[in-house]
Amino acid sequence: MIRRIPTTPFLLGLAGLIPFVWGALTLYWDDAAALGNHLFGARFIGPFIQIYYGSIILSFMSGVIWGFAARGTGPVATMGYVLSVIPALWVFFMVGGGPISAMTYLAFGFAGLLGIDWLMWKNDLTPPWWMSLRILLTSIVLASLIAGIL
Repeated sequence: MIRRIPTTPFLLGLAGLIPFVWGALTLYWDDAAALGNHLFGARFIGPFIQIYYGSIILSFMSGVIWGFAARGTGPVATMGYVLSVIPALWVFFMVGGGPISAMTYLAFGFAGLLGIDWLMWKNDLTPPWWMSLRILLTSIVLASLIAGIL
């Protein structure tokens, strides 16, 4: 069921998309890439910002999942704790090997995270609107990463 997302999480979620969308934009618009390179440096354009920021956010989500697990008890909590380490470990072991490989593994990581989010939501460990927000944000993240892969 689609739930209305409160304004603050919605706006913060959208703000968190800026590096992904900016990275994709600089891949396809030379003027944006030149401006970004001039103002911020090469690390803040193209796949570099997407990989760096994506690795941080995917790892950060391990903590979010851990927090949801803390709301559970028994086997549900245990499941949540076990699943919570996967995003950070995924980044550590899988993200690397050049920009295409790194962005591909990040995309798979964010897709997998959506599955973990769903399990947390299904077990009533998240706010009721959580999946509505996560589906929206993950869709935009995946589109931005795929733009860099293609």
